[in-house]
Amino acid sequence: MKTAVPRYYHLEVEISPQTVEQVRRILAAHLRHWGLGVLVEAVSHCAGVLLQAIETHATDKHTVVEMWWNGQHLITAVSDNERDLPHPHYGPKGYLAQIAALSDGWGNCPATNGKIIWFSHRARSADGAPLAPAPPAPTLRTGRRAPRELPVAALAAPAEGEPAQAEPELVPVAAGEAADLPRRWALRA
Repeated sequence: MKTAVPRYYHLEVEISPQTVEQVRRILAAHLRHWGLGVLVEAVSHCAGVLLQAIETHATDKHTVVEMWWNGQHLITAVSDNERDLPHPHYGPKGYLAQIAALSDGWGNCPATNGKIIWFSHRARSADGAPLAPAPPAPTLRTGRRAPRELPVAALAAPAEGEPAQAEPELVPVAAGEAADLPRRWALRA
């Protein structure tokens, strides 16, 4: 995945039955251009639901649609000049229930001339790759196993009833004698 560059898009529009679909297509094109094609369906549906509600219930059809991409989250906000949410927004099959089901988070807040309803989506890749970079592979220092519980001498001690073996001694070996040995020392019993 490429390094994400923060993006912003702002659209002011007068809503009519024809412009709802046009705005959905415009938002989808911007998401694809930003490399966020996996979010097109959910964002287009949520924005379309809000725009359709404005087209159906609002007296002032002027609205503003904004999208912010910060590299991990896409926030889409739709603002209009009506202060209150119409009643159909609140039902279990209402507009806000649809947005809540399709987004990672949503909310609303008053604006100077009306209200803003926003929703967010965390970007997910189509193949399920994580967005956060993978932690670095362990180095030799951090990848070692834990030390043994018993000292080596205790492990080498003969069991009861077995004869003790002579300790091996380290003897220097000439360079040509043992080419297959990793060190220049060989063990002799």
